[in-house]
Amino acid sequence: MVGKTIQIGKYQVDGVHHICRAILDSIDEGVFTVNREKEILFFNAPAELITGFSAKEAIGQYCFDILRCNRCNTICPVDQTFQTGKQIVNEAAVITNVKGIRIPININTSPLLDERGKVMGTVFTFRDLTEIEILRKELNGRYTYQDIISKSPRMRSLFDTLPIIAESDSTVLIQGASGTGKELVARAIHELSKRRNGPLVDINCGGIPDTLLESELFGYKKGAFTDAKTDKPGRIALAQGGTLFLDEVGEMSPALQVKLLRFLEQKRYIPLGGTEPLSADVRIISATHRDLHREMQRGDFRDDLFYRINVIRIDLPPLCDRKEDIPLLARHFVQRINARLGKSILGISDEVLRVLMNYPFPGNIRELENIIEHAAVLCRGSIIEIKDLPKELTEKVETTVGEKHLFSPLNRVEAEVIRKTLEEHGGDRIQTANALGISRSTLWRRIKRYGLDQDKSFR
Repeated sequence: MVGKTIQIGKYQVDGVHHICRAILDSIDEGVFTVNREKEILFFNAPAELITGFSAKEAIGQYCFDILRCNRCNTICPVDQTFQTGKQIVNEAAVITNVKGIRIPININTSPLLDERGKVMGTVFTFRDLTEIEILRKELNGRYTYQDIISKSPRMRSLFDTLPIIAESDSTVLIQGASGTGKELVARAIHELSKRRNGPLVDINCGGIPDTLLESELFGYKKGAFTDAKTDKPGRIALAQGGTLFLDEVGEMSPALQVKLLRFLEQKRYIPLGGTEPLSADVRIISATHRDLHREMQRGDFRDDLFYRINVIRIDLPPLCDRKEDIPLLARHFVQRINARLGKSILGISDEVLRVLMNYPFPGNIRELENIIEHAAVLCRGSIIEIKDLPKELTEKVETTVGEKHLFSPLNRVEAEVIRKTLEEHGGDRIQTANALGISRSTLWRRIKRYGLDQDKSFR
């Protein structure tokens, strides 16, 4: 068979590749090769199975049209291999198969060299990690959606509705206290939407002076003011075909609210200093820590703009209402800080977790991340201990709760569940016991243990 040539893509290759094809079809990794134009020359059977495209459909097509990988528009592994001539080993990515399903994979690449040692192509191998990812989440008790981490029932309910929200082009208003992850939800909606290949542009309406916010949002024309020496596109223009995220929209002045409303109604705007209206195809997602309905009733926010941006509303709970997420988030932040600071911290002690579970977190998730980073910087061992936490945190928890009443994380969650169930049933202990599947005497003991009997509404 050696010496007999066969055709693979544009290349004549030795017949020994019949054997190579049989071997590559028998492994469990997807394998394909591309030339310098990124055209697929070879596509094995596992690659067909993972992507849903047959070899006949894939060969001759550009690799980014077949894989639709989240790395294609950022740091492309194929480009890296062509540029450096070096292998890429075990990098994570996500592809979208022929049915539109996102599949987590790991990537390996190797350069194909000609007789002069010049890179003429790339071998790309990938493994479907779906089952491993599911198993990992089950074992770790970790629940993620895009970059959002939670196993709270309220957040899990949000995870279920996000794809439905993303499918539409309706405006979305995300309400929640500072640090609850509003920007992560906005990014998830964008990445799940049909606009995901377009830009996601954000602007903080509360972080820019009102005099500059209009030009940042709508852009300006040359000569609009003293330093306007050239035309500058605004965030609306930059978000063309994608999503514009208006963070802290409640801070916008009444004058700008009118202009934003006009754009939302007409999809047209006039840059500062311009005379001709411009069109833009942009989806608007807004976020605020304020109660805009109350602001509207007080006359501090325009009611017509409120109803325009409030087509779909998402209310994010504060961290104190999703205490069960604290261990997951703490573990996630430890891993992220390890990677950033070059640390090798394994986790946090039970005593640290007990303090965190008893702290109200007025700064929400952002405050938890800062606490973990503070502790990680000071930590000299492999486990974050009480001494590594900010002193004011431990003092506040001990003063507020009393050291002897610091519940374990499990007990804290149980107390929260009982409290919420009592609230749902108007403090009726018989109905609460039935809902929890425990006896009335057990419920009475738990209420006493956790101090819930101090609440008059539960008596």
